[in-house]
Amino acid sequence: MTPNRETLEKRQHSTTWMPYSYYECRLPEWFASVPVHWHGEFELIHIKQGRGEFICGSRKVEAEEGELLLVPPNMLHAAYLCREQKTVVEKVSGGGGSSCGDGTGTLVYDALVFSPAMLGAGSGDRCTNECIRPLVKDNAHMSVCIRRDMAAYEELAALTARIFSCVRDNSARADLLLKSELLRLIWMLEECGELLPEKKGAEGESEAIRPALEYMAQNFREDITVEQLARLVHLSKSHFMRCFRKAVGIGAIEHLSQLRIRAACEMLGDGTEQIADIAFACGYSNLSNFNRQFLKRVGCSPKEYRKRNKTSGL
Repeated sequence: MTPNRETLEKRQHSTTWMPYSYYECRLPEWFASVPVHWHGEFELIHIKQGRGEFICGSRKVEAEEGELLLVPPNMLHAAYLCREQKTVVEKVSGGGGSSCGDGTGTLVYDALVFSPAMLGAGSGDRCTNECIRPLVKDNAHMSVCIRRDMAAYEELAALTARIFSCVRDNSARADLLLKSELLRLIWMLEECGELLPEKKGAEGESEAIRPALEYMAQNFREDITVEQLARLVHLSKSHFMRCFRKAVGIGAIEHLSQLRIRAACEMLGDGTEQIADIAFACGYSNLSNFNRQFLKRVGCSPKEYRKRNKTSGL
C-alpha cells in the first residue's frame, strides 16, 4: 500500500535547497514518545544516552547508547522508552517526584532525516538504479540496526560521527562531505550484508493497519473506538487488536493517547494557551484525566513541562 498524502508527517524535513534536517530527541523530557509515522526521507539515528525501543516496519528493535539505526523512506516507524526506563519514569512520577529534565529514564538520540537526493536518487546511472532506488521504492522494507558487536562497528560509528559533524557545521562546503559520507555509509552497509530487504509479506501487519494509523493521526482529537478502527480496515476487533499490537508494539488506545500527549507537548512549548484549552484541543474532555495521563507519560505535570521549556529556551 502506498502511504496516503493526508497521513504524511506534516513537518517538512527537506527541500531542494536544504535536503535534510537534524533533530535532537529526548524522551520523555520533550515528548513521551515518537508515535508511529512515516515520511519520504531516510532517517539515520544515533543513540547518545539510554535505551529505546524502535518500531521499524514489522521489526521491533531495542537499541542502546552508541548504537545506530537507518530507516528507509516510507517505512512506518516509532520510538519509545524501553520497558525498564519507562518503569523508572512511572515510579518517579507516581511517587510525587519529577523526572522532567533530570535525566532519569531518559532516551537521547540524534536524528538526521535526509532526502534520497543526497544519495543522487535523481540520477540514471547503474549505481543509482541497482543500489539506491531499491532502498527508496515503496516496496522496499529494509531497516538496519548497527550494534556494538558488529565487526565494522568502530568504522561505522566513526563515519556516523563525521556525518553528524557535517550536519552541525551547516554550510554548503560541509554538504559536499556529507553527501560523500552518506554514500560511503550505504556502501559499507552493502559490503557488510546489512541492506537486505525483509521477506515478502513480513510487513503484513503494519500494512494491514496503516489506514487505521492514518485515520488516528488525522483525527486523534475526536472520540475514536477500537471497534471503529477495526471496521475501517475490515478486520474483526480481536484480529485488529492483535495486528495493531504486533505492528506498533502497543495497543490502539495507548497509541491514541501518545498522539494526544505529543500534540499537547508541542502546544505547551509553542504558545501561552491555558492548559485546560490545550487539553480539550488535544481530545481530552476531562482536565484531571489529561493531567494524570501527561504525568504518567512525560514524568511531570503540564505546568512543569511548560516552565522547563521556557527556561531552556526550547
